[in-house]
Amino acid sequence: MEFDNKFNVPVSTEEAWKILMDIERIAPCVPGAELTEIVDERTYKGKVSVKLGPVALTLSGQTSFDDIDENEKKARLTAKGNDTKGRGGANATVAFHMEEVSDGTCVVINTNLQLSGAVAQYGRGVGMVKDLAQQIIDQFAKNLRENVIAPSTSAQLTKQDTDSAVKDTSATNGIKPAAPVQVGSMGLKVIWNAMLRGLRKVFGMSK
Repeated sequence: MEFDNKFNVPVSTEEAWKILMDIERIAPCVPGAELTEIVDERTYKGKVSVKLGPVALTLSGQTSFDDIDENEKKARLTAKGNDTKGRGGANATVAFHMEEVSDGTCVVINTNLQLSGAVAQYGRGVGMVKDLAQQIIDQFAKNLRENVIAPSTSAQLTKQDTDSAVKDTSATNGIKPAAPVQVGSMGLKVIWNAMLRGLRKVFGMSK
C-alpha cells in the first residue's frame, strides 16, 4: 500500500534538513520508537511499539538511507522490522522532500508499505493505515516543535546560553522518548474517518 503524509515545522528548509537528518536527536520524538544501535552514518537499528486496542506490537529492525540529496533537500530510506513475538513484519520504502512555505517548511512524505503475517490482519485497509500514519506523524511533529525546535530557538537568545544548550543537547538530547501510539484516544477518529470514506463511496458523497 502506498500513501502520502506531510507536516510543517516553523524553521527554514536548511534548518529543517539539519534537524531531520540528526537521527539521534529526533528519534525520541517518534512515538514508541527506541534507537538501539548506530551501525554507520546511514544505517540504524531500533524498535517501534504501537498499540492497536488490546494488541501491542513491537517491531524490531533496521533503517537505512538509500539516497540523500542535501542540495535538493530530499532523501529515500528503507525500513524492515519484525514483530518481536513472531506475528509478522513490515517493510517500507519512505521518500521525503522539503518545500518552503510562508511559516517555515513543509515536509512531504511518500510511503510504500508492505505488511506480512498477523500484522497484515491488524493493518487491513489503506485508509485506516494512512489515518494512523498521519496521527503518528502529527504527534512526531508536535514533539519535534516542542522538544527540539523550541528549546534550540530559546537557546539562541544569548551566546552564553547557546554554548551550554548545545552541550546539554549532545549529551541527552533533552528529550524523553515519546510514548507508543495507542489507538485509544485517537481510535475513534481513525474509525470515523474510515466510516466516512465508506459512506462517500456508497452514496457518492463529496467531502
